[in-house]
Amino acid sequence: MEFTTKLSDTMNYLDKKLDVVGNFDLVYRTFYVAGKEACIYYIEGFTKGEVWQKLMEDFASIKPEDMPPDAHEFSKKYLPYSQVGLVKEEEAMIKQLLAGISCLFIDGYDKCFTLDCRSYPVRSVSEPEKDKVLRGSRDGFVETLTFNTALIRRRIRDPKLTMEIMNTGESSHTDIAVCYFKGRVDEKLLATIKERITKLHVDALTMNQESLAECIYPYKWFNPFPKFRYSERPDTAAASLLEGNIIILVDNSPSAMILPSSVFDIIEEADDYYFPPITGTYLRLSRLVISILTLYLTPLWLLFMQNPEMIPNWLRFIRLSEQPQVPLFFQLMILEFSIDGLRLAAVNTPSMLTTPLSVIAGIVMGEYSVKSGWFNSETMLYMAFVTVANYSQSSFELGYAFKFIRMMLLVLIALFNVWGFIIGFILSICAVVFNKTIAGKSYIYPLIPLHLKELKKRLFRGRLPHKEKQS
Repeated sequence: MEFTTKLSDTMNYLDKKLDVVGNFDLVYRTFYVAGKEACIYYIEGFTKGEVWQKLMEDFASIKPEDMPPDAHEFSKKYLPYSQVGLVKEEEAMIKQLLAGISCLFIDGYDKCFTLDCRSYPVRSVSEPEKDKVLRGSRDGFVETLTFNTALIRRRIRDPKLTMEIMNTGESSHTDIAVCYFKGRVDEKLLATIKERITKLHVDALTMNQESLAECIYPYKWFNPFPKFRYSERPDTAAASLLEGNIIILVDNSPSAMILPSSVFDIIEEADDYYFPPITGTYLRLSRLVISILTLYLTPLWLLFMQNPEMIPNWLRFIRLSEQPQVPLFFQLMILEFSIDGLRLAAVNTPSMLTTPLSVIAGIVMGEYSVKSGWFNSETMLYMAFVTVANYSQSSFELGYAFKFIRMMLLVLIALFNVWGFIIGFILSICAVVFNKTIAGKSYIYPLIPLHLKELKKRLFRGRLPHKEKQS
């Protein structure tokens, strides 16, 4: 439906369509501009009141003989504001109104004046809890899209940086920003991503980026390794853009989706670059080794305990000091589930109770569970290492991928002994090798296909490239 020049008809239609009486936060106000009736609609809590106060003062000075016959002329002459638009259709107007944009109607004009004077509720830009660094910037993304794009723009002041706004969700109409650097991005992948977002037919992105990820790339569910990298750090997002990646920002989400992402991209962290090359290389290699240990440590230990004759002399100390009352396989599986239970409990525990409850849980789970015979001390030791070491890398998705592979290995070893470990090892390697990024490339490039120069960059932190300024 298109608007008419008669304001009363427009108001009657919008009052019924928007249920203005029933929605207390949907505010409208009528007044006069040069003798003509006018009305503004806005959402309470989204609008800057001082902007409209200044505009009202300007409207009061307009004389009837100065009113132009065309809405475009009125907009140019009497709306001295940076973000003003004209909308003809009611559907587009309602979508913008519910997004927080103020809408102005004046009797005699068949268009709606839209003014973007939004003021979103927002928390402070502080360091994210998960992606902390020892050295570097302490700002992080928030739930407001425009703030997040500004944090990236602050770091990359180049006209080639492009941020396209898109919209999806039949009910939510969620704003999505697709960010890329012209000349460095994979144009084919970019076109594919934008096409998939455009063709999305969902009611709402209830889980923000996770809902979007599942819609634009419905990969095989049984492969647990993540296809996307998530970061709450603007510096990480800016560095990824300069490397040719695509960043997707979703309104109401305080993190950036980085794609395409390989396993080497996901393991990388900002600390690798905030320290000198030798320190960054050490951090990167130690994180890689620890990640492998979290995957194979407990399965290998269970295999040795089931086959004591396989233990070499220099590893005799890993033998059990006491006979287990509960089979080792069940001990390890119970601890795997118990640790997740404690993790979920920690998330829902009030901060003032976290420390005392952690002490109680540590005493009960550690000392008394060993004394009661439920667990051996060696089992507790190795599972404690795996649990703590799992946080050496910041990706929750990758951590759970390692966990699922580790549990699969434990089950296979318990059922088929040595052959179970061989089968599980082959399956774990295949899960990585035959995995593909969203761009269709190898998940472990540059290892497969082998590219030695690029592999060296992935494993060893070199000096950042620089160009000398030409005179």
